[in-house]
This record gives sequence, C-alpha cells and structure tokens, in this order.
Amino acid sequence: MSDSDAGALPERTVRQRLLGAGTVWIGVVLIGLCLVFSILRPDAFPTRFTFQTLLIETSVLLVLSVGMTFVIITSGIDLSVGMVLIFAGVIGAKTMEWLSPNEDATGAGWGLIGLGFVGAVAGGGIWGLLNGLLVAKAKIPPLIVTLGSFGAALGAAQLITGGVDTRTVPDKLRNTLGFGTSLGGIPNLVLVATVVTVLAAWVLHTTRFGRYTYAIGSSAEAARRSGVAVTRHLVLVYLMAGLLAGLAGFMNLAYFGTTTIGGHTTDNLDAIAGVVIGGTSLFGGVGSVAGTVIGVFIPSVLKKGFVIVGVPVFWQPIAVSVVLVAAVWFDQARRRARNRK
Repeated sequence: MSDSDAGALPERTVRQRLLGAGTVWIGVVLIGLCLVFSILRPDAFPTRFTFQTLLIETSVLLVLSVGMTFVIITSGIDLSVGMVLIFAGVIGAKTMEWLSPNEDATGAGWGLIGLGFVGAVAGGGIWGLLNGLLVAKAKIPPLIVTLGSFGAALGAAQLITGGVDTRTVPDKLRNTLGFGTSLGGIPNLVLVATVVTVLAAWVLHTTRFGRYTYAIGSSAEAARRSGVAVTRHLVLVYLMAGLLAGLAGFMNLAYFGTTTIGGHTTDNLDAIAGVVIGGTSLFGGVGSVAGTVIGVFIPSVLKKGFVIVGVPVFWQPIAVSVVLVAAVWFDQARRRARNRK
C-alpha cells in the first residue's frame, strides 16, 4: 500500500483533523466556563495558583486520555487504564524498593529512579499488549477484555503490595518530577504531559500510523482490503495506551509519593469522558488530540470552579454527566447529518 493510498483513506487534511469534530466549539465552551467562574469569584478563580494547580491535577489524566484517544478512534474502548496506572505505579515503586539497601528507596539516586521508571512503563505496556492481543487476535470485544483487565490489574497490584500502599518513593523524584518546575515556573508534570500530547498529536495527524488509525476506525474491513495490517495495528494502539498508562502511573507516584491503590477508581471513565467531550466519536474514525486536551479540561474546570464557588460536591458528577451526554448527542446528530448527504 502506497503512502498516497494511505493518505487517501480518511480523506481529511491535517488542519481538518486538528480543528474538526467541533473542537472550536468545545474550546468556546471551555473559555465560557472559565469566564463564568472568574466573574463569580474574581478573587479566587482567575489566579496563577488556581491555574497552576488545575494544570498539575489534570496532567496525569491527560496522559491517560491521549492513549484513550487512539483507542476510541479505532472504534475500541479501554476500561482498564485507571487500574493499569495503579499497577504500573506499584511496579515502579517496588522496583526501586527491592533494589534499595534496607528496602528504603527514599534516598535513591537517578540510576535507581530510572529503573523504577522502566519498570512502571513496562508494567503498563504488559497490560496494553495483553489487551491488544485479546482484542485483535482473539477477537474478544474490547469492552469485555478491558473490563477483565480492570479487575486483574488492580488485583495484581494488591497481591504485590498486600493491599498496603508503598510510600518509600525517592525524595529526588518527588522534588523534581512531582513538585519541581522549569522554564520560569512551569511544573515539570505539566511539561511531561505537554511533550506527550504534542508527540501524540504529531503521530496521529501527520504519520502513516495516524492515518491507519483513522482508517481502521472508519471501516476495519475496508482498511484491511486496502492493505493495512489491522490486527498488528490494533495491538500497537492498545500497547501504546498501556505504555502511556504506565507513564501516568510513574507521574502519579512522583506527585503523591505513594502508590494510591485505593484511588483512581473513576480514571477510566474520566478519560473516556474527556475524549468524547473533546469530539472523538465512540463509533470510531473521528477525533483529535487537540479536542481531547480541551475535553479533559472541561470536567476539571467544572470541578475546580464548583469547589471555589462553593457548590456542593454532589453537583460535580451531575454537571460532568450532562456535558458528556450532550457531547455524545452532538456526535450522533453530526453522524446522522453526514449520512443524509
């Protein structure tokens, strides 16, 4: 299959992919939310501290959501990313702990931290590879596969730790990646998430891998007949989602200083919500990384704004759910309009 044939599959320009799927309107919604909360609490919301904490708190979820974007564009789903994040953090923390004298990694150097990073990313990659093989080769529906991985990854993390969080995280890791800043005060966690997002956008919107991703989501059979190795590509997409979940687990470890086994129960749903709100179609073939960035920040801004304004926390999931349902309705309406043409 030639590059020209591959490029013709989605029949969309890079600009259309970046700014399509209602991305501009989603951006308007995000700006509108920021303006509303700024008007309601001008002394608290539009501050550097608020936006800095908002960026930090969203960084880990953004990395998860980038991988989810590729999966959903292929018309798949991954319900396991939150638990894979936990498992990866456990592997990273335990790697550093097991290799440290007296099993105390708090004073570990960069060599040991590097091994912990490799362990975390590899731990996430193992689950991603397993998901991909079961979905692409065994032909098991991704909903079932990743739902099984959701429980299995959490159970494996609990078995390794005995259900007790590991807290011997190196101080250097916490003080640099967790709380450190660079380039004039930008949090390092935000910089990592930014690099991941930019690279993912480049891959999705300009490379053959990205074109194949769109093609498979539009019609896997048509892509296969055009010469795309659909099975291999799906395995790679789920592998990438697992690797990014592993990176997110390491970032989470650096920020919280613990494996947070009891947390992240809704990270998978939050990632899916951010991707779908950002304009990526659950039916596959449509989506953008730029839309995902905006989509992830809409629930985050809602939650942060509600806290600052003083709205009861019980309204937060309701508001996010309304936005999510509206995004899916808009996607279906757009599909119906396109099919009528």
